[in-house]
Amino acid sequence: MIELSPQLTAAILMGVFILGVFAGYPLALVAGGTGIVIGFLLFGPPVGQIVYLQIYTILSDYILLAMPLFIYMGLIVQQSGIADKMYQALYVWLGGFRGGLGIATIILGTIVACTVGLVAAATTMITVISIRSMLSRGYDKSLATGCCCAGGSLGILIPPSTLLIVYGPMARLSVGKLYFGAFMPGFLLAALYCAYVAIRCFLEPRLGPPVPLADRNVPFLKKILMLMTSVVPIGIIILGVLGVIFFGIAAPTEAAATGAFTATLLAAAYRRLNWKVLMNAARETVKGSGLIFLIAGCSVAFNAVFVRSGSGEVVRALILGMPFGKWGAFLLIMFLCFILGFFIIDLGIIFLLVPIITPIFKTLGFDPIWAAIMINVNIQMSYMTPPLAVAIFFVKGTAPPELGIKMTDIIKGVWPFVILIMVALALCAAFPQIILWLPNQMIQ
Repeated sequence: MIELSPQLTAAILMGVFILGVFAGYPLALVAGGTGIVIGFLLFGPPVGQIVYLQIYTILSDYILLAMPLFIYMGLIVQQSGIADKMYQALYVWLGGFRGGLGIATIILGTIVACTVGLVAAATTMITVISIRSMLSRGYDKSLATGCCCAGGSLGILIPPSTLLIVYGPMARLSVGKLYFGAFMPGFLLAALYCAYVAIRCFLEPRLGPPVPLADRNVPFLKKILMLMTSVVPIGIIILGVLGVIFFGIAAPTEAAATGAFTATLLAAAYRRLNWKVLMNAARETVKGSGLIFLIAGCSVAFNAVFVRSGSGEVVRALILGMPFGKWGAFLLIMFLCFILGFFIIDLGIIFLLVPIITPIFKTLGFDPIWAAIMINVNIQMSYMTPPLAVAIFFVKGTAPPELGIKMTDIIKGVWPFVILIMVALALCAAFPQIILWLPNQMIQ
């Protein structure tokens, strides 16, 4: 064993971790390997017991069982075809306005987010459905792809978000309260996105011209029917999942099972359910859940050594020593989260930061639900800030090659939405009840 000061240990742990990430190694391998190797040098063989206890505690948490169920639910909804019907309805309702198809894309992303808790599934679905329609109607490529990235990224904030399922056990917070704390900020972001598209296209009509009347000339009663037949099934799933949580009928894990069952019935009702769909959903659920659990275990191993070595106290002292009191400390935490988003996936940020910053938020006197949602809103930016920017890569990989979309088009299109996320953070900081009002109405 070797003796190192907590300051030097913190520098070595973070330095090795950052080098590993920049070298392109998988996050789980970097976090777990760094923690275990340096932990062995510091503590010897007992590091195994330290790491085991932490990994067992987090992975045996009952609430995490909701995650594979929500992943399965989202995959089945994706196969049901309901999103296509919803976009068709929004197309005829909003297509006549400047920027109407961009707004329809964001609204579709908002509704899809209530059933699909994964950015990959939501962004891919939205891009497949809407990108060709927008570009064929003369929409600017940057605006169209920006709408797809922003709308798809809402899937990880608006419940049933898998990220919040992970955050809850890590911070020892109620996932139900986190879910309802995320609703209003999620809808606020969607409203800001829609307002931006509407104003931008009003000022520059060439960016999002209206759809010709001949292409959206549908009788009013049929338009109502199209909207109702696409919204009601989604409403049933949302009520079946989030309603039972809000009214205290069931915990998130049981609600996830209800949602998975309801989504399966919906796919069957739309005649999209078959053995191939079930097998694909099951396989992707196992792959997605396995990846999350692997990252969770390896990141917890890193954090166990980080905290046990005293490095956590070093970071705590640094943050609490910031000028301008608790808001200076809070701004530093948010800045660190923003910077990490350039290089580390969302789960990595959660697993690395939450065990360290949760006690700091408590010391600073911030409401833990409010602080947690602020972090998750901040993480929205990580999906659209290169070089990682997973939403950008999903849109680029999903868009048909013949459309000629370049990576520069997408990057140019996402920056206004990143700025809008910062505006939403400022509003939630100035008016905390945007986050806290709905959780306070929950039936315990």
